[in-house]
Amino acid sequence: MSEQKPQATQEKKRKMRLAVLTSGGDSAGMNAVVRAVVKGGILKGCETYVVREGYEGLVRGNSEEAKPEKAPPHHRVSIDEGFVHNLRFGDGELLKDGTSDHPTGRTLKGRYIVRVGWDDVRGWFSQGGTLIGTARSTTFRTREGRLAAAHNLIKEGIDALAVCGGDGSLTGADVFRAEWPSLVKELHSEGRITDEQLALHGHLKIVGLVGSIDNDMSMTDITIGAPTALHRICEAIDNIDSTAFSHSRAFVLEVMGRHCGWLALLAGVSGGADFVLIPERPPEADVWEDAMCQMIQRHREAGKRKTIVIVAEGAHDINLKPIHADYVKDVLSQRLGLDTRVTTLGHTQRGGRPCAYDRIIPTLQGVHAVDALLESTPDTPSYMIGIQENKITRVPLMDAVKMTHEVAEAIKQKDFDRAMSLRDPEFRESLEGFYATSVLEKEPRLPHHLRMRVAIMHVGAPAGGMNAATRAAVRYCIRQGHKAFAIHNGFPGLLDDNVNQLSWLGVDNWMTRGGSELGTNRKTPDIDIGGVAAKFQQYNFHALIMIGGFEAYTSLKILEEGRKHYPAFHIPLVHLPATISNNVPMTEFSLGSDTSLNALVDACDAIKQSASASRNRVFVVEVQGGKCGYLATMGALATGACILYTPERGITLDMLRNDVKYLKKRYSLDVKGKNEGRIVIKNEAASEVYSAEVLTKMFKEEGGKLFDSRSASLGHTLQGGIPSPIDRARAVRLSLKCMAFIEHHHSLLLKQPGNLKKASPDSAAVITIQGSAVKWVPVQEVALHADTSNRRGSDAAWVEMANLVEDLVARKQILEKPA
Repeated sequence: MSEQKPQATQEKKRKMRLAVLTSGGDSAGMNAVVRAVVKGGILKGCETYVVREGYEGLVRGNSEEAKPEKAPPHHRVSIDEGFVHNLRFGDGELLKDGTSDHPTGRTLKGRYIVRVGWDDVRGWFSQGGTLIGTARSTTFRTREGRLAAAHNLIKEGIDALAVCGGDGSLTGADVFRAEWPSLVKELHSEGRITDEQLALHGHLKIVGLVGSIDNDMSMTDITIGAPTALHRICEAIDNIDSTAFSHSRAFVLEVMGRHCGWLALLAGVSGGADFVLIPERPPEADVWEDAMCQMIQRHREAGKRKTIVIVAEGAHDINLKPIHADYVKDVLSQRLGLDTRVTTLGHTQRGGRPCAYDRIIPTLQGVHAVDALLESTPDTPSYMIGIQENKITRVPLMDAVKMTHEVAEAIKQKDFDRAMSLRDPEFRESLEGFYATSVLEKEPRLPHHLRMRVAIMHVGAPAGGMNAATRAAVRYCIRQGHKAFAIHNGFPGLLDDNVNQLSWLGVDNWMTRGGSELGTNRKTPDIDIGGVAAKFQQYNFHALIMIGGFEAYTSLKILEEGRKHYPAFHIPLVHLPATISNNVPMTEFSLGSDTSLNALVDACDAIKQSASASRNRVFVVEVQGGKCGYLATMGALATGACILYTPERGITLDMLRNDVKYLKKRYSLDVKGKNEGRIVIKNEAASEVYSAEVLTKMFKEEGGKLFDSRSASLGHTLQGGIPSPIDRARAVRLSLKCMAFIEHHHSLLLKQPGNLKKASPDSAAVITIQGSAVKWVPVQEVALHADTSNRRGSDAAWVEMANLVEDLVARKQILEKPA
């Protein structure tokens, strides 16, 4: 045992060398993964590499004659030498610009495994596609190809590999790991590696991250690139909507998804389509054309002027006969006489800048992937990094691949129920939600005694997704036989009898509308609690849905407490969180927050471009959020902000001294003449003393010749215009869960004897997303986790993200030693 200690100590001291590659089809967010893996690796003391052109780059390796020139010198600053050593290795510009040669003579030709440092991946996550390239490698599929790949990795001393790609790419990674011991022994027996290399490289550490716009991987809710692709599709649908309405036309859109209908389904939900065709659940009727035409004809008879049908490229009927967009067009034209057009979006779905979600989630997953590599042992499986609701997950890679292949096999066997069961719960719920909100039934589903009068109200500030949630609730009500009533302008509107019944067609175009079609304000029912109770009784409401922020939670609490004195409040009362501030206690997500983050990202991308053009400019960007720093924090993570100010942390003089010191040291480390523009994000209520104007003047004064400073206040632009597809889809899903909750508790009340019903405390609840689950929380329990004076939750999970923002700009490393 004593003889093994020195070897164990040596192994422990040796830095892990990790490489990251992208493989398969490109997707937005891949660059964010590469950036996060590189930065996360450096922070954990690793040496980091990128592999160009996917597995093909592993096979080709680095030719002996292709030696990199010396990297640009680092400016002498007395800080951690380890960090300075990993700052840059000279290839960042070549990789980002997509060129093989540089005016200095530096080249990437013949070099596929490239050492990269902190600044070499600077600003990557705002770029679409993958800057390190991707290629289909037939050579890597052979053992000879994998032997060459293993040799190339060992020559560079690399013993860990992060792979971002689809199921084929991740399967290849696991096969590579399984063969690794035999590959290493073969290389040693041939004399191509030394005894020392054999001892050091006995185990290859592998981690997979799923990059796929189709969202076709099982055991994760969403894959990297899928949200951005959905954005591209919904932008197209939103643009087509106006011309379809103008000419009363039908449009058939073909979208990607050979074996997975996620894009088509979520686009159908988010875009308010009339019909969708997906591989997992083909139309049940043998003659599906009849079913589609009957549904669309019913919509037209109700008064709809436009028709949208979305077809996944892998769509087929129940006999697996392919269904093509042109055929759907012919059916609509010939059977219904509709003026029909076909739009095939093709590769436009892959392109463009990543949305906010495809910057934040890949960043979190990339950092998590580094931890998985560091913890990997020969006995642990290769892991895939995924996500469930708002929680980053780690699952055995081959379990996820196996389940993914089982979906395709189930479809092939025409076992569509099994195919659906193998998809994640959100997929199944989205399909049910599409049918619930798009099908116009001939007769209501529920008998008369179970039908309700449901009131819907918006409370607080407007947020993207409010109207989409209302539309879903109304459509569901009509399907079941309930009557949906809009209360306009909140509780003051109710007291003024500003109430009307909503119709199926009346809410048809609400999916894409931002703000609040019902009108909203911050008034709570205690403005006249008795009057509110009287109006509930007057209109005979059986349930109330409030869609809004902290004021909606406060209103729910007041109404629940009012049950002691007012029988009219003994009905199901629900709160669906919708606020750009995301300040409702106990939930990690509110409708509108994703729309707002995308507005913030768009603005900061433009601001950063201006700041970088000026080479040495710091922009102080002020954002909304009240006394909740969610928007500022997640915005900082999505834009790469170098300093963050939130109400939770406040602003102190010592903090400002360190911020100035950080900026000075950071700018002094930049290559002369190539300083980066930087962003500081400040929540509007972070400090009553240190305003954005004060901070800007301070930075400008202290920056001297190193950097200049400007400010920008984004204000109400952050409430966004058209809601993001994620906000729309979640609005539908959560709204329908609210309706199911209401129906359940209404049925319980009906079972009580007598006319005077008594609702249970848990019938007044907030729908929340907590980690990997959607949970109903009674309002009295929510109150225990509320910071009422600051109008936010007292223990929000996202607060820890502020530390990650600082980690990803190396704040600690730069400030660690005095200049």
